[in-house]
Amino acid sequence: MFEKILIANRGEIACRVARTARRLGIASVAVYSEADAGAMHVAACDEAWLIGPAPARDSYLRAEKILQAAQASGAQAVHPGYGFLSENAGFAQACHAAGVVFIGPPPTAITAMGSKSQAKALMAAAGVPLVPGYHGDDQSDERLQSEADMMGYPLLIKASAGGGGKGMRIVNSAAEFAQALQSARREAKSSFADDRVLLERYLVAPRHVELQIFADAHGNCVHIFERDCSIQRRHQKVLEEAPAPGMTTELRARMGAAAVDAALAIGYRGAGTVEFLLDRENRFYFMEMNTRLQVEHPVSEMISGQDLVEWQLRVAAGERLPLRQDQLEINGHAFEVRVYAEMPERDFLPATGKLRYLKTPPESTHVRVDTGVAQGDEVSVHYDPMIAKLIVWDSDRRSALRRMRSALAAYRIVGVHTNLEFLATLCALPALADGQIDTGFIHTHQSALFPERGPLPDEVLALAALYELLQESGLANRLRLASADPGSPWGISDGWRMNQDNFHNLFFRHGEHAVEVVAHYRSSGYQLDLPGGNWHVSGEIASDGDLLADIDGRRLRAAVIKHDRELTILQRGRAWLLTLYDPRLDAMEGEESAGGLIAPMPGTVVAVRVAPGDHVRRGDPLMLVEAMKMEHSICAPFDGEVREICFAVGDQVEEGSELLLLEPAE
Repeated sequence: MFEKILIANRGEIACRVARTARRLGIASVAVYSEADAGAMHVAACDEAWLIGPAPARDSYLRAEKILQAAQASGAQAVHPGYGFLSENAGFAQACHAAGVVFIGPPPTAITAMGSKSQAKALMAAAGVPLVPGYHGDDQSDERLQSEADMMGYPLLIKASAGGGGKGMRIVNSAAEFAQALQSARREAKSSFADDRVLLERYLVAPRHVELQIFADAHGNCVHIFERDCSIQRRHQKVLEEAPAPGMTTELRARMGAAAVDAALAIGYRGAGTVEFLLDRENRFYFMEMNTRLQVEHPVSEMISGQDLVEWQLRVAAGERLPLRQDQLEINGHAFEVRVYAEMPERDFLPATGKLRYLKTPPESTHVRVDTGVAQGDEVSVHYDPMIAKLIVWDSDRRSALRRMRSALAAYRIVGVHTNLEFLATLCALPALADGQIDTGFIHTHQSALFPERGPLPDEVLALAALYELLQESGLANRLRLASADPGSPWGISDGWRMNQDNFHNLFFRHGEHAVEVVAHYRSSGYQLDLPGGNWHVSGEIASDGDLLADIDGRRLRAAVIKHDRELTILQRGRAWLLTLYDPRLDAMEGEESAGGLIAPMPGTVVAVRVAPGDHVRRGDPLMLVEAMKMEHSICAPFDGEVREICFAVGDQVEEGSELLLLEPAE
């Protein structure tokens, strides 16, 4: 076994590898960019080396800097994690040339599976079923259009060197093909430095089922069962589970055998994932092979009882696989959701910001949180916006899903937009509980997942008002006790007033709406005048900081996080943001120009589709902005004329920057 390894990654996977290494008595070395100097993975390792500025291209993607750190630190092996250089054959080869073990498959296997076109040719030769498509070397626009027209629509354009949904587009008609092709190529070039694509028949309502495989250098290969990863947004996974619902013993055996055959066909070694599309008739087709550990590997660990990172280290050190196929068993059911900094209601646009408050569910044998961030950390534009992975396990699927709903309700984040509320809504859908899932699940259940927002509930207003009143009362008591005359009636905080009603006005803003709450002091709490009526409330701040409220005889628990004048009320998996204001002091802020279109987040302008003077219709694409290696289309919100374009292709834009001016049509 190794004495010291270097982890060529960041975030939760780097923390995870460091924990496993420590348990095995192996020293770990972190690498970090200037932006990650205070990151969790740096503290988790025994030593750390700075490798460059914040952008990944100047740090985590610089193979020579990582190898310099490995050699200078005396590390015998490099664990690549996932993302960055994990599936880079050149990096794996450079490790071998430098005398450092690459904890992953041989470079030849990475090369074979790195090109989707080459991978499909190899799988066809190995007898693994394939989705019909075009995987040829002729990448001319004319040839691709011709192949697409012959194949028929809908179809998928996919980056040949890609993964994670990058460089992937669904095309529904021949008229859409040319523009979708250029967009896919740009994103593929940005993400993988390779703009080659392939075309595939788009299967209607398939499931995405993948097999976790493991192979050693002694000719042994096993699968550690399957995962269903069908629920996706932007072709990226949102929820994963193992085993797959509805999977039969016979189908698992056939898919497992195909996955093992795929690995043996390329001389594989280490952890890998063979991904299949499964249609309604239980016919499966090879999609791709990821030559690394996957983000969703914890669900396989939970049902098998195995530490797959430990397996990686042992296999890389030359040991045999710890278990044979007949020794592996499924125990229970596991779910994983990915907690992202993003805005689901805005087509899952990535978000940035500071994690001002972060509280995760208590961990146990049933609940696990894999994360690489802590309260106070920044979610920046430089890296993937995943905050954590929440994993649950129980004896059966329905019990595990119930655990997930409970864990999501206890997960609290303030300071950056997240998908927590979306995940809570998703996990409460009856269709998910019934296992009625496919890759179009989110689109199918759009209305249930994104319900129209109603007015601010009185209950939320009551919680906000009670919290503020308790805070004011607590402050008054502290000041009274610290004063020269603690017994003075003028320091009493119960709202007593001589010869007049004792009340207090609180003013809140929620979005564009202003709400006034009148709080009348009573001996047993407060009477609140709310938009929907009068409620009697009382309560206290618990030792863990939560608000324990009694609202008209109903006991509630909520978390209320205050930052300056902002109150975030977290309850039942939802987050409500209110702002305290004083109408006597606050001036109304001027509204933004109705004709201005702003950047939704920091990024780079990659395409401008209009010119000043152009007449556009609502929904027409005007500009493309790339952020976090994903393209975001800026579309016309109404019919009008383009007055001014503020940025050119290649320009960097900040969040909120005015991109162009559009004058409404008369």
